[in-house]
Amino acid sequence: METRCADIIYLRELRASAVIGIYEWEQRIRQTISIDLEMAGDIRKAAAADAIENTFNYAAVAERIVHFVEESRFRLIETLAEGIASILLDEFKIPWVKVTVSKPGAVRDARDVGVAIERGSKSGLA
Repeated sequence: METRCADIIYLRELRASAVIGIYEWEQRIRQTISIDLEMAGDIRKAAAADAIENTFNYAAVAERIVHFVEESRFRLIETLAEGIASILLDEFKIPWVKVTVSKPGAVRDARDVGVAIERGSKSGLA
């Protein structure tokens, strides 16, 4: 009997510069955005073959997400998080993702402020 598997590949504190914010002055500057990604999949085939072709290429994921963030112009980090999740699900065919987006220093007296969303499903992983 095969056991169910939901392995997690993650990236922590991926940084990019974005035009983002609800205030007019924020739309005129670039701010550092910090992104954490968790991506579920089954890594057993990649581990057995020791081949990147059988898993998520996290370098390619990082490059694509940084490019997206740096080209974007949103008011809300919620919108940015949804866009990142859509790229991971649609372009990289990742079945489940958790995306955390934060703006360090956005709120006085807080290290950062952010959102975390989960999209997709782990139920299809075997």
